[in-house]
Amino acid sequence: MPQSSKVQPFDRDAGEGGGYVYTTNERTSSRIALQRHFDLIREAVTFDGRSVLDIGCGDGFSTERFFDEGSPRRMVGLDPAPSAVGVATGRRSDPGLHFVVGDGHRLPWPDDSFDLVLIQGVLHHDDKPLETIREAFRVAPEVLILEPNGNNLGLKVIEKASRYHRDHQERSYPTGRLLRWVEQCGGTVVHKRFGGLVPMFCPDWMAHAAKALEPRVEASSLLAYLGCAVIVVVARRPRVGTDNADPR
Repeated sequence: MPQSSKVQPFDRDAGEGGGYVYTTNERTSSRIALQRHFDLIREAVTFDGRSVLDIGCGDGFSTERFFDEGSPRRMVGLDPAPSAVGVATGRRSDPGLHFVVGDGHRLPWPDDSFDLVLIQGVLHHDDKPLETIREAFRVAPEVLILEPNGNNLGLKVIEKASRYHRDHQERSYPTGRLLRWVEQCGGTVVHKRFGGLVPMFCPDWMAHAAKALEPRVEASSLLAYLGCAVIVVVARRPRVGTDNADPR
């Protein structure tokens, strides 16, 4: 099946760079921002002893961290970009960690195959975000979504001005729309938090300044809503089946 125009830039990035630019370089802003994303997710859900699917795992950078530090029983990373999955697979071998090439709109597992699904930074690239969320809820009773904060006007400017963001066709969504999608797919929101302030790919001085301000912004409901970099949503629905086949 030919790659879509959405997948091609990511496949090219991973193939040419041995991974994505924000996970393989030493840029301060990327390191700080990704660490905050990691912390926000770890604070929102439990990994220990669970089976976890990471939809849109990319080069596996975050998937590996969650596997190593969260101690899930089994973790699977899925991504439509073959080069990215190749990077992830080639980096290590572990019986509890697997990476597969696949489409988040049509997951190759039966209902309730996992305990938790992560959708990190995927929907703002997705032409059919509702289908991805619906499939996530089909294969797991708990779903965590991390997305750029679509209420942040500065982010909207970056999406238009940054060549990287334009090339990767990024577009963020207002919180209300994201929550409606979750509800339409049968989920009940149990956790919602805005977090982070450091923009990816910004100069080091800006990254350090934003990080210093981050706790104050996160502590204010209004400032967090308008200024934080990302939103984390956790939603649940009742289990619909008992088939927990080993998703390899």
